[in-house]
Amino acid sequence: MSAGRYSCLLLPLCVSVLAHRQPGAPAASVPAADNSLVWGPGLEANIVLPVRFFYIQAVDGSGKNLTTSPGEKTFEVKIVSPSEPFTRIWIQVLDRQDGSFLVRYRMYATYTDLHIHVLLQDKHVAKSPFILKGPVYHEGCLCPQPVGSVWEAHMRCPQSFAQIDRDLSLYTTVDPDLNAQEIPQRFGQRQSLCHYTVKDNKVYVKTFGEHVGFRIFMDAILLSLTRKVRLPDVEFFVNLGDWPLEKRKPTEKLHPIFSWCGSNNTRDIVMPTYDLTESVLETMGRVSLDMMSVQANTGPPWAEKNATAFWRGRDSRQERLELVKLSRAHPDVIDAAFTNFFFFKHDESLYGPLVKHVSFFDFFKYKYQINIDGTVAAYRLPYLLAGDSVVFKQDSGYYEHFYKELRPWEHYIPVRADLGDLLEKIQWARDHDDEAKTIALAGQRFARSQLMGDRMEYFLTALFLL
Repeated sequence: MSAGRYSCLLLPLCVSVLAHRQPGAPAASVPAADNSLVWGPGLEANIVLPVRFFYIQAVDGSGKNLTTSPGEKTFEVKIVSPSEPFTRIWIQVLDRQDGSFLVRYRMYATYTDLHIHVLLQDKHVAKSPFILKGPVYHEGCLCPQPVGSVWEAHMRCPQSFAQIDRDLSLYTTVDPDLNAQEIPQRFGQRQSLCHYTVKDNKVYVKTFGEHVGFRIFMDAILLSLTRKVRLPDVEFFVNLGDWPLEKRKPTEKLHPIFSWCGSNNTRDIVMPTYDLTESVLETMGRVSLDMMSVQANTGPPWAEKNATAFWRGRDSRQERLELVKLSRAHPDVIDAAFTNFFFFKHDESLYGPLVKHVSFFDFFKYKYQINIDGTVAAYRLPYLLAGDSVVFKQDSGYYEHFYKELRPWEHYIPVRADLGDLLEKIQWARDHDDEAKTIALAGQRFARSQLMGDRMEYFLTALFLL
């Protein structure tokens, strides 16, 4: 097995948004085309993502950033190709309600050049039009960059990721032939695994175990990468289950297993979760919840949010049962309920009745979001952080690929594993509203910068191109 680096994809189409001034808005709050800012990876031809994106920051005539929305139709974005009469590009301009906008676009064809026009009342904004000199590849283009280091330079990938460095430090030497024999013998009867081989930039797979349907996520990731960059020949095993597998001590014979979740008691090599990577690959496609959509659906302003701690989910851990009990005892503090019973069906009469599913975007009507483990780490945490609420995160032995970069009391409010101090922490947040809001905004900034599609691609690059 070898380890290495990898990346994702991008896509566009045309949407127009007319600029207007909100009735009654003071002159200082009106965006100025010359002063407003436009930046981001979607303005560079060589950064290929499933959905490309960039940002607009509205700035007024005095040079001050707007901190509230000037109106969702303030800016108009057009993307055209001089050599093509029609461009198959889908564009969305997402109002983040804080004076900034996220522009995302999905391409359905490759173009020689693209011109991106960002307009405010028919006037070009900042350095618009932005010219992407081609070829500008779309996600489905089988156009791999033959040299991995060149591709990494185009993508501006970080030199390293601390989580990857920690995980791979245990595997200084690897025998692919021996692993191909030993790993199926050790895990293949009771667990679900995929043995992937990348040879000449083609992906081959052999499955072990009964429940291997989740291979579709890993297949999609690898196929996306091989369309963009030529991967080195490599073999590795991916765990398709929830729980990490390698429980041996570092002093014992270890087998390298790639998993979507890690734990303090295992030695698996952690990747971004299937949920997060699928949301990147399928943004503006068949998923409705992704890291971009959340940014345009963060609920009412902080002062108008319900000062209650909110949670919905299924019964996949004992502490979740305890959370519902707490909610019943303190309904003015916690609103927690089950939407599905599976693991503790015999206790449904004690912890039911079930409630209807709530749109994830409606979670952000509440100031306080509770993140509590399910079977392993709760994979909703990236989306909760990206909202406009403060997250109460349960202490946990499980972690996703980015957890080690999060800091308690900076990005989230920590809660004991047994939830014994949850009520106390919620009361602290109520008594320290400004501090709680600061933590919420720090968590949001982290998610917006570290958990977007380009960062997922960088992380995968660091795994598969090393």
